[in-house]
Amino acid sequence: MSAAGPPAAGRTVAEYRIEDLAHASGATVRTIRAYQDRGLLPTPERRGRANVYRDTHLARLRQIADLLDRGYTLASIKELLEAWDTGRGLGGVLGLVAEVHGPWTDERADRITRADLAERFGGHPDDEAVAEAVGLGVLERIPGRDDEFLVPSPQELAVAVELYAAGVPLSAISGHLRELRGQVEQIASRFLEFTTEHVFARYLGHRPPSDADASAAASMVRRLRPLAQQTVDAELARAMRTFATRHLEQHLSAVGPFASPSTTPPPIPVALPTGTINAVERLVGREKAAAFIAAAAEREVQTRILDTLAPPSANSPIVDQSG
Repeated sequence: MSAAGPPAAGRTVAEYRIEDLAHASGATVRTIRAYQDRGLLPTPERRGRANVYRDTHLARLRQIADLLDRGYTLASIKELLEAWDTGRGLGGVLGLVAEVHGPWTDERADRITRADLAERFGGHPDDEAVAEAVGLGVLERIPGRDDEFLVPSPQELAVAVELYAAGVPLSAISGHLRELRGQVEQIASRFLEFTTEHVFARYLGHRPPSDADASAAASMVRRLRPLAQQTVDAELARAMRTFATRHLEQHLSAVGPFASPSTTPPPIPVALPTGTINAVERLVGREKAAAFIAAAAEREVQTRILDTLAPPSANSPIVDQSG
């Protein structure tokens, strides 16, 4: 860093050559020049044969890096920064970005070693199962640590351990997770469409939104964040009670535990409350509501059966779908 020229009004003004700016910001010289060409950085002052950069350029580079880390494209970042430069404000937008990218669960990530994984899943290492778990995001590799993994959701891993201990093959657990994830993603997408149409359209109807509207939208995200899970939990519990009862009646009315299909009585129709059906349809769409409720009921029955086979201990081990 160099101080080129006299200080203004008795203050020392930080000035940078491009190499100094690259060092201070963590960006490369090539990246800085590319940002200038795309209009993401203000034009530096030309002094003789050199360009002179200031703290405003350093702050802008850090803003760009933060937005890129959050998944924004350079084109989107340029729109946001242009809004800031024209006085429309960026603080609210950055607050909204931070709110959306913040944690959507109180669960804390953990770590687990390969040895622990092997112990929890049969005592034998299973590289194929580990790779499958990494592919599903149940485990994440830690750079430089081949014998340890990050566990984003210890609760999800604990479920896999219990299922495996109850006799469910790892391949079946992985397949069930893939199916469940697809259904949950549909619910999340539908909930976002629903709230965007009825709530967020008023704040985000123009691009980029004003600072005030972005701040209001961020506040609304905080309020609505838990609603999707609360709604699904309540409606799923209600549906599970209904379908679990029907499923149990079918099993109890059979001649024996291994009764053939010919001796099994026909399904007993159960009328769900209108409110339950409407809530599920709002979440997943009318055409997928029946399949969702049926799958949810089946999962609840399986869970209750597993609970009777392997009651949860006070200290459930944290493990993944690998063996």
